[in-house]
Amino acid sequence: MLSRRVFLTGMAASGLARSLRLANSPENPHSITPVQFDVPERACDCHVHVFGDVRRFPFAASRTYTPESASAAELLAVHRALHISRVVIVQPSVYGTDNSCTLDAMKQYGSGARGIAVLPSAIPSTTLDNMERTGIRGVRVNLGTAGNTNLADARHRLKSAIEQIQGRKWHVQVYAALPVITGLSDLVLASPVPVVFDHFGGAKGATGLQQPGFDKLLQFVGSGKGYVKISGAYRASNSAPDYPDAAPLARALITANPQRILWGSDWPHPDTGSGRKSSDVSPLLRVDDGHLLNLLATWVPDETLRKTILVDNPATLYAF
Repeated sequence: MLSRRVFLTGMAASGLARSLRLANSPENPHSITPVQFDVPERACDCHVHVFGDVRRFPFAASRTYTPESASAAELLAVHRALHISRVVIVQPSVYGTDNSCTLDAMKQYGSGARGIAVLPSAIPSTTLDNMERTGIRGVRVNLGTAGNTNLADARHRLKSAIEQIQGRKWHVQVYAALPVITGLSDLVLASPVPVVFDHFGGAKGATGLQQPGFDKLLQFVGSGKGYVKISGAYRASNSAPDYPDAAPLARALITANPQRILWGSDWPHPDTGSGRKSSDVSPLLRVDDGHLLNLLATWVPDETLRKTILVDNPATLYAF
């Protein structure tokens, strides 16, 4: 396997330029905003996706959107600019239960990569063993991309996921709206494996700390039964570029239990709700990843606490 240094050195200049464009804002289309704080060694971006060459990794017919490509090479370049050396690559919904692209991206990224898979209802234990050896550390229940708010279906899927991974040092990652997460409360509190909630647990900055269900999310975090990713701030807020109404949510979650907080960029920022036909290519959102990472320093001014979120918590949960 090529080392990170050799891999990046061998990239074509045009590929590097494209990788940076993928992460940039329209106002500054050719460079990522420089990181304005000392990123600790072994920092981890706990939520990214990779969309590979469709000739090698075809999308599922059941997908709800079709993203532009975003390769592991481009991800490596973005992380180099952000001084990030670890990553969690999350299986996106467009591939269904075929985890080939995610596994390939983890291999390309190297030893600093871990992954979250989406599993079919029946899968041999030996297959799970092989996935664990490659760095898979959890299974995703994705209800958010398709806007699925059916609580009965959500409960069934969470129960099934917990059963599939019992006995392993894995976790279940849930992407769902806050009302759905609230309806899973008893299952989360009784779960024998950790439960991780994507993107602020579906909370919305505009409705504040008193929005229904946010107290339950704080309970999950405070009790240690749930992790929350303060990831994809633009999914919790419409107030770009600083997303000020997401800051109180982040601070409340961190105060509840900093040992259960993870940070993620949500690179390459797929537009999952564009209103296009599912087969039409949906351009990636233009989000400045440097600015997103700098926002973390405003939410968490304390350097030691930032290390807890960026390094220590991921190292524990994903077994780096």
